[in-house]
This record gives sequence, C-alpha cells and structure tokens, in this order.
Amino acid sequence: MACARPVAEWGCGRPHPALGLPDRKDEEMKPLLPALCLGLIPLAAPAQDAALAVHDGYARAANPRSGAAFMVIENRGAEACTLSAVASDAAERVELHTHRDEGGVMRMVKADPILIPAGARHELARGGDHVMLMGLKRPLKDGDELALTLDFGPCGKVEASLPVDSKRIPGHAAGH
Repeated sequence: MACARPVAEWGCGRPHPALGLPDRKDEEMKPLLPALCLGLIPLAAPAQDAALAVHDGYARAANPRSGAAFMVIENRGAEACTLSAVASDAAERVELHTHRDEGGVMRMVKADPILIPAGARHELARGGDHVMLMGLKRPLKDGDELALTLDFGPCGKVEASLPVDSKRIPGHAAGH
C-alpha cells in the first residue's frame, strides 16, 4: 500500500515515533492543541522569580550551632521586591540580621525586610545585612552545600544553594 505522505512524516497508520500514538488526521488533532497549551501554563507561572538572581553566595559557620549566609541579590525585574524571610531545613531558626551602631557599639540585630528596587542589587555581607542560621541541626562544614529559600512575597520565592566556605575572606569571590 502506497502512502500519500512523504516517508519523513508519520502517517499511513504508523505510530508517531516520539509519542507512540496512532496516526491522526490534522483535523482530529486540532481540539487537542488548546488542552496542550493549558497544560504548559503552570510552567510559566514563576516568571517573576527569573527577575531575581542570587550570586556570589556562600555560608560560614560561626560555631557548631550557628552560621551565616552572604550573597548578592539582583532584581532584574520592573517591580521592586522585598526580601521578607529566609528558610532552611539546616537550622531551627533562620532570620535576616544586620549590624547597627548602638551608642558607639556595633550590635547584630534582627533586620527589617529588605527592599530591592527594580534594576538594583543588594549585598548581604559580613558586617552588614546577612542571613543568620540559629540552632543548626548539624555543624556547617567546608565543602557542604546550604539550601535556602528566599521569600520575596508577591515577587515569589527563590531557591539558592550556597557552598559552605568558612575560610573565605570578605570581598573575595569563591576560588580566590
């Protein structure tokens, strides 16, 4: 039996090579197109998250029960985003902290949410804003990875995996 379609196309009752489905005429497939498109919508939902980028991050141990995480957060989007919370399974409590001058003495205190304007960046660094990990479930060891979830409220959540590098000197990128 001769096939009216070129051999490169699937047809003449042969199953589709990728899907393993029987051949269908184009008219029979048209109703499936909207359903396929609707199935892709959940993949597009976290589009705002792509506007937020985390880089140059690392974590370090302060002692066996606490540690800190540092990084640069870039807001490449058109809207301001506020870092309101950070979570990690590695610690009982995770908080945003900063250093404040109180009567000539620098003290580490819990920080307010951090606003990152559209097109701007904010550095979480030693001696300034940072993520504090309290009640570590196990000590942070150099070479480990620390998983964090940064919560930007309406802008979404960003997952970050930071290397533990307790020997890193502030202001130096990894490997320097």
